[in-house]
Amino acid sequence: MSASLSFTHLPHPAPTAAEVRAAVLANPGFGSTFTDHMVSIEWSEDANGIGGWHDAQVLPYGPIALDPAASVLHYAQEIFEGLKAYRHPDGSMALFRPDANARRFNASAQRLAMPELPEDLFVEAIQQLVRADKDWFPTVEGGSLYLRPFMIATEAFLGVRPAKQYKFLVIASPAGNYFKSGAPAVSIWVSDYTRAAPGGTGAAKCGGNYAASLVPTAEAFALGHDQVLFLDAAEHKWIEELGGMNLFFAFEDGSLITPALTGTILPGITRDSLLTLAREEGLTVSEERYSLDQWRADAASGKLIEAFACGTAAVVTPVGKVADRSGEFTIGTGGPGQLTGKLKARLTAIQRGEEPDAHGWVSVLD
Repeated sequence: MSASLSFTHLPHPAPTAAEVRAAVLANPGFGSTFTDHMVSIEWSEDANGIGGWHDAQVLPYGPIALDPAASVLHYAQEIFEGLKAYRHPDGSMALFRPDANARRFNASAQRLAMPELPEDLFVEAIQQLVRADKDWFPTVEGGSLYLRPFMIATEAFLGVRPAKQYKFLVIASPAGNYFKSGAPAVSIWVSDYTRAAPGGTGAAKCGGNYAASLVPTAEAFALGHDQVLFLDAAEHKWIEELGGMNLFFAFEDGSLITPALTGTILPGITRDSLLTLAREEGLTVSEERYSLDQWRADAASGKLIEAFACGTAAVVTPVGKVADRSGEFTIGTGGPGQLTGKLKARLTAIQRGEEPDAHGWVSVLD
């Protein structure tokens, strides 16, 4: 815990009834139900003689009060993270690489001109919430407790400058499968829209990036696809990422490619973990540019045998079909591949405490 800050726990006046919670946990879906508590920490610049982070609380989940002139509502100073808590075979709860989320959160804060949160305080806030709501862990196969830390600018003013007051919060949601279609592999629509441009906020995890993806994502859904793919802004030919996931491409020669981090792609923590695991499997792994035309050609020739998307929410998901306005093509058999399945199995086994953690990624809560 941050040595200068302790958490106040406020009692919940009406926690969710056990039978209601049990019904939710048997069929949680994704991101639609929230646990009884949340964490809140304030930051202010010399407000009432207090500077920096203060008023750390674990309190009942509920609405937050915002002034209509709050900066987040007008100038979009907002960032967030996403990670999961897992239940291990011995019944303990664990987090996967929360320190990496803390570092990425602060990188986003720097880009959005927001205050950085000490990494130990970020992790402690998450641990506090998991401990408070551990009974919300879902009972479905592969379930987890999805955690959403975020920070918003709360100062009331109308002027284009960084705010002087912020609120950091953490909420939690019991989670099942991310994709509702239940298909063994997802179908992707190549968008005409651009997600991020050089010099922009593509590498930051901020709400504006996702707001810009909503129209192209809706277009993909309307056309019968599961996700949208964005190409680069300059040439509109190089593959970048999906609406909320990174991409990998596996070849028959044992090589694996993922688009390089150029400042327009979110540096995924699942992506980074898979790079490590793939190298341990003896694959030749590279981070480089890969074009849509090359993807189409490699799929047609059989050189490319698998493609998969990855992210905290969806974990590792096979890509079976890709479509754009010129037509569509299939990767491999159009279903899950052996490498995709093997990497997913290894990653989830480490996350769930079913395989030894040789990398120090797993943080078990006491």
